[in-house]
Amino acid sequence: MDNIYLFMLIAITILAVADIVVGVSNDAINFLNSAIGSKALSMRTIMIVASLGIFIGAVFSSGMMEVARKGIFVPGQFYFDEIMYIFMAVMITDILLLDFFNTLGLPTSTTVSIVFNLLGAAVVMSLIKITASDSQTLANLGDYINTKKAIEIISGIVMSVFIAFSVGALVQWFSRLIFTFQYETKKKYFSIIFGGISLTTILYFILLKGLKGTPFYKNISSFMDGNEMYIVVASLAICILFSYAFQQLTKKSVLIVVIAVGTFGLALAFSGNDLVNFIGVPMAAFHSYEAMQNAFLTSGTLPAEFSMSVLEKKVPAEPLLLFISGAIMVLTLWFSKKAKTVAETEISLSSQGDTHEKFEPNMLSRGIVRGTTVLSDYFSVLVPKSTQERIGKSFEKPSSKALTKSQSKDLPAFDMIRASVNLMVAGVLIAIATSMKLPLSTTYVTFMVAMGTSFADRAWGRESAVYRVAGVLNVIGGWFGTAIGAFLAAGIVVFLINWNPKVMAPILLLLTAIILVRNYLAHKESSNKTIAEDSLTDSESSSVQGVIHESAKNIANVVKRGNKIYSNAINGLAREDSALLKKNKKQVVKLTDEVDALRDNIFYFIKNLDESSLNASNFYINILGYLQDMAQSLDYITKMSYKHVSNNHKKLKFSQIKELKEIDERFELFFNNTQNAFNSRSFEQIGEILSRKQEIMELVTSKILKQVQRTRTEESSPKNTTLYFNLLSETKDLLNATMNLLEEYHDSHDSSVEPATISETE
Repeated sequence: MDNIYLFMLIAITILAVADIVVGVSNDAINFLNSAIGSKALSMRTIMIVASLGIFIGAVFSSGMMEVARKGIFVPGQFYFDEIMYIFMAVMITDILLLDFFNTLGLPTSTTVSIVFNLLGAAVVMSLIKITASDSQTLANLGDYINTKKAIEIISGIVMSVFIAFSVGALVQWFSRLIFTFQYETKKKYFSIIFGGISLTTILYFILLKGLKGTPFYKNISSFMDGNEMYIVVASLAICILFSYAFQQLTKKSVLIVVIAVGTFGLALAFSGNDLVNFIGVPMAAFHSYEAMQNAFLTSGTLPAEFSMSVLEKKVPAEPLLLFISGAIMVLTLWFSKKAKTVAETEISLSSQGDTHEKFEPNMLSRGIVRGTTVLSDYFSVLVPKSTQERIGKSFEKPSSKALTKSQSKDLPAFDMIRASVNLMVAGVLIAIATSMKLPLSTTYVTFMVAMGTSFADRAWGRESAVYRVAGVLNVIGGWFGTAIGAFLAAGIVVFLINWNPKVMAPILLLLTAIILVRNYLAHKESSNKTIAEDSLTDSESSSVQGVIHESAKNIANVVKRGNKIYSNAINGLAREDSALLKKNKKQVVKLTDEVDALRDNIFYFIKNLDESSLNASNFYINILGYLQDMAQSLDYITKMSYKHVSNNHKKLKFSQIKELKEIDERFELFFNNTQNAFNSRSFEQIGEILSRKQEIMELVTSKILKQVQRTRTEESSPKNTTLYFNLLSETKDLLNATMNLLEEYHDSHDSSVEPATISETE
């Protein structure tokens, strides 16, 4: 038998390890986010609990490889060589697709990915067989593909999105109505009963979803089947007693236990049921190779003649393989940085407070928010005012110190009530779907439940709704993109392998390795990015003198970066260097974003001032306004220069470039003196710098007059004239903004006053 198939089997085995790594990196959000977001447990405890759930679920997994073996296609219709091509294509595309989503930080479904990879590869291979046959037509495609299974999974995607969101929102709304945001002040029996119900629900979910189908479940099935109601009632009583005892002995909320058990349960279900997504195809490939080798040795059957009907039998996975897979999954959970990136997406979208929004609003998200607001206003008329006020009190958040978006990152994204509801509702829905044999994805259910509970908890206010809705739409779009991308990519790859397996298989494997390494290095670089030395920081002082001293570093950094941006614009224009100007555009965008972020935090700065420090807010607002003016001038100069060069317009004359260089040199001296004054906190030097304002202004004005003269006598290019006048005009605006900022500091600074900072006490 040809060695190419042994090579493929080894490659598929290696790819299986990589598939487990990328798969766990994405699916880790399913069972980690509620615990991480609520900060009810330490990160170390969360990881230990999740690791136990993953490992136990993997070891006790049934390992029945139904989907990979015969769930999508009819194996008896394919020969050994065709099956190996399909499996090879599926593993390559599955890894690349999941790694792509991990790099973007978007959660997707490993189940949908593997199913549509199998479907795409099988459909293309079927079409290849049909076109090569004289007796078959496109109508025979149904003989090769299990179309019923594909339709079930697609319907499951749509159902899980809407049902999980709706049920999560409903349960959270009633939970918040009862417990409010001050649930710690409620009577103790409230939390005891809620904890008992939550624990019962999650434990029942573990038994039904986490263990059903495993060899261990067979030992208890005779006791479980038919006695579900008695088991639930008895469990509820035990869990309520446990909740009471826990709170009495530890003086802590039983919701901590609920979150820990819920995290364990989801991790158990994930590894026990989704492991097939990672090792199903490699196991099927191994059994195919084993059967082919036996047939070849006994009867000399060739790979292109050996029917794969052997895959229609049920073959459990070896315990050693499950043990190794569980260990790899646990190690991935602990060491994968991409898992943390994906987790940040869901937590940021469901955060109760203000946070740095990861997604930009789009037309659809704006339309949904606007339509929902109109409907809300309409239905509010139907509900009596007194009822609205009573409901509103339950959703009132406790007053606390206003925190910036950066500061709020260190606080819980949501409370333990919401975390418990997330775990409880996700568990119930997955358990119900399992009992009804509906193909729901754990990723879809857990994500949409989290979005539903955050929506019901009024985390999506008018300030953040368009961003959060845009984020959810992006994720949902990614899910459907997973299905379409998996189908098309696997089809293309299997076509290439079938065309020339000995050449294309090694090439595709090499490309896969290169892409994975490149994505890993790019993600590592972005994850390890430290705050740049010259980046801007928020001010936390409560007096004018305090803000002057604290913001001096920001001013020095803006001036330093502004100096470099202005010089690069002039140099890029002089040399017609579009690459330099393009890079300069990125630096301007970065500076503008940082200045805008400072302005976004004005609200929090003012809220935390006391009555005697209100002048500090006026000073702070003024200097931020001048910084924004400077950034806008630099942005205009850079974009205008880049546009002129990229459009290949006529180059500036030597005399014009010489004049711009002269201005740039004078500006560089001016910016360096300003930077030194602020870096050394020598605010007395500002007066000396301000005294040269007229001198610099006259220099720029003289260049404008020279260009006017040139235009009247010798200038022949309208584009050059417009560019030059605009550059000089915007340079004057930049100078005015900088001088206004310096005057604000010069007039407000008082060396005799000790700077004050905001008190740490609330």
